[in-house]
Amino acid sequence: MRAARLIRLVLLLQHRRAMTAGELAAELEVSERTVARDVAALSEAGIPVYADRGRAGGYRLIGGYRTRLTGMGRTEAELLFLSGVPGALRELGLADSASAARLKVTAALSPELSDAQDTAAQRFHLDAPSWWREPEAPPLLPALAEAVWDDLRVTIGYLRGRRGDAGTREVEREIDPHGLILKAGVWYLAARVGEDFRIYRVERLTRLATGDRRFDRDPDFDLAAFWADHATAFARSLLRTDVLLRLTEAGARLLPHLHGNREVVAEALAAARPDDSGRLVCRLPVESVEVAYSQLLGLGPECEVLEPAALRELLARAAAATAELYRATPPDAGADAQR
Repeated sequence: MRAARLIRLVLLLQHRRAMTAGELAAELEVSERTVARDVAALSEAGIPVYADRGRAGGYRLIGGYRTRLTGMGRTEAELLFLSGVPGALRELGLADSASAARLKVTAALSPELSDAQDTAAQRFHLDAPSWWREPEAPPLLPALAEAVWDDLRVTIGYLRGRRGDAGTREVEREIDPHGLILKAGVWYLAARVGEDFRIYRVERLTRLATGDRRFDRDPDFDLAAFWADHATAFARSLLRTDVLLRLTEAGARLLPHLHGNREVVAEALAAARPDDSGRLVCRLPVESVEVAYSQLLGLGPECEVLEPAALRELLARAAAATAELYRATPPDAGADAQR
C-alpha cells in the first residue's frame, strides 16, 4: 500500500508541479506527517523532491524530473475501460473520440494486458436510466457539451413551470456552463448566472446560442460537491408538510423503503418516542397528503396515522373497502381456470 502511495505522490507532483502538504494529504487521504515521511523516503531513494519552506511553501520536483513509474497493472487497465459510460458518451457526441482513445490505450498496453477491455466489458455494464424510462437524449445536449468543454458563454431559452400548465413560459438567460450531470437517465446543467450557480434540466432548454466569448471558470467550483448539496436541498424542499404516525416495530423497519428519503426517515425515527402501547410515535415530513397516502398504504396495520385528519380518513376508507372486499365469498378460481 505504501509503495502505491509513493508512486501516486510522485505522479501528483509531476502533474501539478507543486503542492502543499495539506493538498497532498487530502489527495492521498493521509496525515501531513505521513506526507513528510513519504517525501523523506522518496528523497532517500534518489527522487529529487524539494521542500519549499514558509507559509506558502510546499513540495515540487526539481529540474523537470519525469518518473517512468507509469506502467499499468491489470486492475488499473481494466478500471480505465470501466471509467466511461457508453450511453452518456453517445448522447454527448463523444462516442467516436472515446472509441479512438480506447484503441490508443489498448495499443499502448503490454501484450499480456491487451484483453483488459474485453475482460472488463464481460464483467460490468452500467445502465444509467431508471426502469420504465426510455432514454432520450435532449437535442441540444451535444452543442451544450461543446460549450462546457470550451468554457464558452451561451444564451439559452428555458421553460419555467410544469409542462402543459398555463403558467409555463420561456425565459432567456446568459450563462457560463460549468458542468453536466447525468442522474437516473436525466441530464442537468450546472451554470453560473451572474454571481450565483444554478441547475437547469437540459431537456427543458428550447434554444442555445453560442459565440466565441469564453468565460473564466471558477477555480473553486467543485461540480460533485455542488450537485450533492443541490440534490440534498432539492429532496428536502419537496417535503412541504408532515404527518404524525404511530408505528409498530415492523412498520418502523419498512418505512424507509416506502418513503423514498431514508435520511429524513432516519431523523424522524431517531426523534420518535414510544407510547404506552410500546409503539413508536414520530412526526414525518412528506411531500403532500396524497403522496403520503400512497406511501403509507403499503404499511397496512403496521402504521396508524394520528394527524392530519384528512389523511387518517383516506386510509380508514381504504381499510374499510379492503375489509369489505375480503369479506365477500371469493369466486371459484378453479372453475374459472377450467373455462
